[in-house]
Amino acid sequence: MSEFDEFDQQGSVPSKEAGSIISHAFEMYKGIFLYALVSMIIYIIGDFILQSITGFNSWSGFSDFRDLDGDYANYEYWRKPGFSLYYSFSSILGILLSPIYVGLIYIANKFNTKNTIEFSDLFIGYRQNVGNILLYSLITTIIFGIAAAMCGIPFFFVFPLFLLGYPILLFENATAMDAVSKTFNIAKENYGLFLGVALLGLLISISGLVLCCIGIIITAPFIMIVMYSTYCAYLGKPRQIMFKK
Repeated sequence: MSEFDEFDQQGSVPSKEAGSIISHAFEMYKGIFLYALVSMIIYIIGDFILQSITGFNSWSGFSDFRDLDGDYANYEYWRKPGFSLYYSFSSILGILLSPIYVGLIYIANKFNTKNTIEFSDLFIGYRQNVGNILLYSLITTIIFGIAAAMCGIPFFFVFPLFLLGYPILLFENATAMDAVSKTFNIAKENYGLFLGVALLGLLISISGLVLCCIGIIITAPFIMIVMYSTYCAYLGKPRQIMFKK
């Protein structure tokens, strides 16, 4: 069982500017990088098992793409055998692992407020509000999937509207629908800045693809810390979650 407590602790809060939020996220990310790496290793292990079951090698698409010598017109990655089955189960995997993404946000807050970080903190999402975290992840996965299916571009305009959802679920112990409503309303009122922050965060998160794709392991979790820094900028430094012994 958990409760919320507020401490008069030091902790940086970025201003409501894209540059300040991204810089704040960088500082947080550098401090918790090893935990971010562990979260990606867990995801890769799950993805490897999923690929073994479905028989679809998602990473082969990148090597195929590289071998096209600039002729991408007829490249149809989605027509490869096992594509639909793999990505259907991949979405489920992402939903089941969403509490770990929330754990990264929690660790970022502990680092920011100079609290001692424990490895078990990475899994706090499975102890704190897990039902709503999973439900919220399911809702956003469906929304993002529909947006991505519309030539992909709408995804980048929809994503900023849900930038604060996970921090709200964790630090405010909100329901999934309350988190959807609150993040949407805040982002809607500040859409230009949220769009800029989200695009920068996503660009940095996928930048690892240029390093033979392996670099994505290092950069992908960065977007979760961007969510935390954006929360700090607009809703203040979060309350620390304390668990009763």
